[in-house]
Amino acid sequence: MPELPEVEVVRRGVAAHVVDRTVADVEVLHPRAVRKHSAGAGDFATRLTGRRLVAARRRGKYLWLELGDAAEAAASTVAASPKAAGEALLTHLGMSGQLRVQPEHVPDEKHLRVRLRFDGGGDELRFVDQRTFGGLSLASLVSVNDVLVPAPIAHIAPDPLEPAFDREAIAEAVRARRTGIKRALLDQSLISGIGNIYADEALWRAGLHWARPTATLTRPVVRRLLDAVIDVMHDALRAGGTSFDALYVNVNGESGYFDRSLAVYGQSGRECPTCAATVRRDTFMNRSAYTCPGCQPTPRNAHW
Repeated sequence: MPELPEVEVVRRGVAAHVVDRTVADVEVLHPRAVRKHSAGAGDFATRLTGRRLVAARRRGKYLWLELGDAAEAAASTVAASPKAAGEALLTHLGMSGQLRVQPEHVPDEKHLRVRLRFDGGGDELRFVDQRTFGGLSLASLVSVNDVLVPAPIAHIAPDPLEPAFDREAIAEAVRARRTGIKRALLDQSLISGIGNIYADEALWRAGLHWARPTATLTRPVVRRLLDAVIDVMHDALRAGGTSFDALYVNVNGESGYFDRSLAVYGQSGRECPTCAATVRRDTFMNRSAYTCPGCQPTPRNAHW
């Protein structure tokens, strides 16, 4: 599943190509792609048509396009919720979702699910999703700690690249948990945007085993880990994200190449780039956890 760096790469592409354009037509080719819009595909298309895309924003693994030019819709959402402040087109890419910017003459992709055309013609915005685990929906924007976010993700914590990310508060919250450190990193109500790839890479950079109990971590150690999370996110962004297959690409169909820089994730049986110990793979929450036994020794009080 795309994590924060991959979604941020997509957000930047969408911002560059479709922000400040007005939706002329919406075509929903598969209803599952808008299943979280409870009023259905017809209502989704009708309400989005004629709206101007005014900004592209992201929190964690979610991306949304703020919508303008709809006074009646804004008034109705404000009436429903005193804290509501407009609407957005909310997107989650799921396992295989892609937002593609394509010239209108380019043939449809095999797994094209939703198409947005714009006033004046030109490039289209297409939502392509092979497995249809991702989706689009219209959502009201609400203010959470003075930050506008779509209501369905109001419970999601700020991510490590947001100005709202409070490292000291997060460090205290991590230490207060009674769990393993990797489980804490993956808890989207604590820190959003981190998945398996960047959790393993940050833990390796910080020299921490994934099963280390959070209660045993000192404040300086948690700060070091959070710094490692931020650093690995920035490194991945510079590389365009991590692509293991054709399912993650940017809006122009290009893959990221951070997979070439991965130290432990997916590197089972290979040498650690720091100490040359053999990277190992453990089963973790029906997934995998990759560590270097030299750089990340298993703690005696491991939280499995």
